[in-house]
Amino acid sequence: MILENGLIHTLDPSLPTTRALAIAGDRIVGGVGVHETALPTPERVNLGGRCVVPGFADSHVRFLSWALARAMLDLRGCTSLNETTLRIAKTVTGLEKGNWLLGHGWQKDDWHNNSELALKTLDDITKDIPIALISEDRNSLWVNSAAFDAARPYLDSKDEILKFGDHGAPTGILHEQEAWRFQNQAIKVPENQVRESLRKALKVANAHGVTAIHDQDGELGILTHWQKLRSQKQLSLRVWQTLPVAELEHLAGLNLRSGFGDSLLRLGHLKVCMNSSIEQRAPNTIGRKDVEITSISELKEITCQSSRAGWPLSINALGYQEIHNVLDVLEDTQSTWLPLGIRHLIEHVELIDPTDLNRFKKLKISCSTQFAHTPFNPNITEQVGGDRSQPQRPYLYKSLIESGTILANGSNAPVGDFDPLASMRAGVFGITEGESQCNNHESLTPLEALRTITTGPAWLEHSDHIRGQLIPGALADLVVLSANPLDKRHLAEEIEIVGTMLGGRWVHGHPPWE
Repeated sequence: MILENGLIHTLDPSLPTTRALAIAGDRIVGGVGVHETALPTPERVNLGGRCVVPGFADSHVRFLSWALARAMLDLRGCTSLNETTLRIAKTVTGLEKGNWLLGHGWQKDDWHNNSELALKTLDDITKDIPIALISEDRNSLWVNSAAFDAARPYLDSKDEILKFGDHGAPTGILHEQEAWRFQNQAIKVPENQVRESLRKALKVANAHGVTAIHDQDGELGILTHWQKLRSQKQLSLRVWQTLPVAELEHLAGLNLRSGFGDSLLRLGHLKVCMNSSIEQRAPNTIGRKDVEITSISELKEITCQSSRAGWPLSINALGYQEIHNVLDVLEDTQSTWLPLGIRHLIEHVELIDPTDLNRFKKLKISCSTQFAHTPFNPNITEQVGGDRSQPQRPYLYKSLIESGTILANGSNAPVGDFDPLASMRAGVFGITEGESQCNNHESLTPLEALRTITTGPAWLEHSDHIRGQLIPGALADLVVLSANPLDKRHLAEEIEIVGTMLGGRWVHGHPPWE
């Protein structure tokens, strides 16, 4: 197959653009004898002046959670408690007893210091239907008494989840580990519902130009579902699967290492959480024990153990002190992992001390960012405190790139919207909240932003030689766009995903196109 008569951005510095691209099998080919395993077929695809770029990768998505959330009650946009409860009550109507009502998107501030009332509010709506509603930041869970009753067979009777609140009574609001454990162990979604949700979500992902993801839902047992879809030839993107660090001993015992798998499904990083979502904190609590999930000493031990077992770490750290502490640990332990070529990364990195910028490059530590999160809280430094004697700036994306750090951008769906082009726009055009602008001097060029959803994620997987660029020998993963995303005028407008190709196979928008 030959794609011709268009603008093709290869992202190869030696040949940035071309007018045609030859594909043989699942690979891009060049001249005779250059990395070919086969020759292009006579088929020619007229691009009609459209633009081609490498396939998009989402470097941070909870794919199963997002897939299921698409079918959940959506509470985002509710502007009052009354509107929230009315939407819940309307959805409950018609559900059969025993079925779960799952929802997401409620605002945590609705129940600040009033979690007893939260339980009663849901119980007043229904005492028969188990209800579990995930907060907008995915770190809290709002449940009713029926949900606790349904959960008891799956939780230890001594579990604090079941005795939360005064006099041993549940409160209705679970936070952090309790919320996550309740979700993972007690909410049982039928397997056929899970698979169907994943199939539908894969089609949506391909329609957004996505050909690869770094999935964060390893603790939900999603590997089983990926393998089933893979065997049925229904897996239409490449998965780099992050697993919880709690599995390290088990994985090491099996002698499994990061990268195990095939071109579609591979084991990736081990996830470590240092702290909770910044948005949940009271002012000036950054770095305190009450929000700490993993201690510095624990991280140091984990880093050494994971390195010996051949696993890179994906470390969730959002604020100044946490990121500084993580860099300290990685610096102190670098002799155990740097010579092995292990590529650790820090997730989120919303607040960085400028004096730490050069440490990322020195240690070859990458950042997994979420450009589309930046409008959530433009005054984030006011919320978490910091040294007021020095100017503090959040979201130092441009500074990180200029320091030589590799950025990989993701959606953090279902917290954010699963839309790489929208994320790219957020990285390029800065942060706007009402009439105020926040940190626009850290905005990226379109090319820099495009690299964060193509070459950056591929580098983290050690796949940069076969993905992220449209060069001979690379996998034929690409997106056909209605306009050039590297032109700011076009990027600012709506760009249509015309076609998506994975390994030489169209998974969305098969040509010819009108």
